[in-house]
Amino acid sequence: MIALLLGALAFLVFLPSAAHSQELAKRLILKDGSYQLATKWEVKGDRVRYYSAEREAWEEVPNSLVDWPATDKFEKDRAAGVPSPEAVELDKELEAEQKAEEAKTPEVAPGLRLTEDASVVLLDTYQAQPQLVELQQNGGELNKNMKGNILRAAINPIASAKQTVEVPGLHAKIQAHAALPAIYVNLAQQGEGSQGSSGSTLDTDQPQQPQQPQQPEEPWDRFKIVRLQPKQDKRIVGDIKIAVYGKVSQDQKLVPTTAERLTGRWVKVTPTAPLTPGEYAVVEMLGKEGMNLYVWDFGVNPSAPANTGAWKPDPAKVAPPPDKPKDLGKRQ
Repeated sequence: MIALLLGALAFLVFLPSAAHSQELAKRLILKDGSYQLATKWEVKGDRVRYYSAEREAWEEVPNSLVDWPATDKFEKDRAAGVPSPEAVELDKELEAEQKAEEAKTPEVAPGLRLTEDASVVLLDTYQAQPQLVELQQNGGELNKNMKGNILRAAINPIASAKQTVEVPGLHAKIQAHAALPAIYVNLAQQGEGSQGSSGSTLDTDQPQQPQQPQQPEEPWDRFKIVRLQPKQDKRIVGDIKIAVYGKVSQDQKLVPTTAERLTGRWVKVTPTAPLTPGEYAVVEMLGKEGMNLYVWDFGVNPSAPANTGAWKPDPAKVAPPPDKPKDLGKRQ
């Protein structure tokens, strides 16, 4: 038992010294690009005798295999604080991976880049600083106006029924300070993956199911901005009219916008004119099915407080302002 304890103690004492010796080890670089970690070496004739920091034993290698210029350069660079070639190569790989990852999402302002996990994002300007704010989807409620419809139907049987899509509350949580905010919609987060094979395989032992026809992809420019109308403690997104013969039509206060397709399956929706202060929402038009009742609401209020959780530019990726020319003064 005592012998085991002494052995363990000796092992623990040995570990720090071994690690320390490797930290202080130099590189004896060979011409094939490999190297040996050694604490010291000496040249004897056509052989180089070195003390291995890894195996803690004397070893030899032919002098003709040693790349002495590379060995001397590595030691000089390390003494001067120059990073090793491995560190430089690793930095290059990390930089390439970062650039490839950033290429998937567009940069919308200096130091501000969209993220793949975001859905609908608003680009705002607060106190002269660009900021990104993610809009939350709000479930529109369908008010059937039963009393008015019944009365109207009783007076005029062929009159159409009218229903309104409403959002609770008079103001959205997110308030834009800029009159021309840009809206970025991530199509990948709207249930639209990239086209192509899913990678699954068929089991030949099981009866194959008939292949379902592929659903056509929704138009990428189907996202619009509407002006919401206040009503008591709610905001009206739009009206739905249902005729007695079943035809459904919708009426929204659409804001003129432009849509632009960006990289990474992002779509930029921008108003063509400054928005007046008030309440708005990003809506998804579903063609013949009408409008999605779930909307992304926001307001426009230049004097509103800062939005909580806004994404601010990364200072490391924002170029400093150019130096102002020095005032040389008036010539005499």
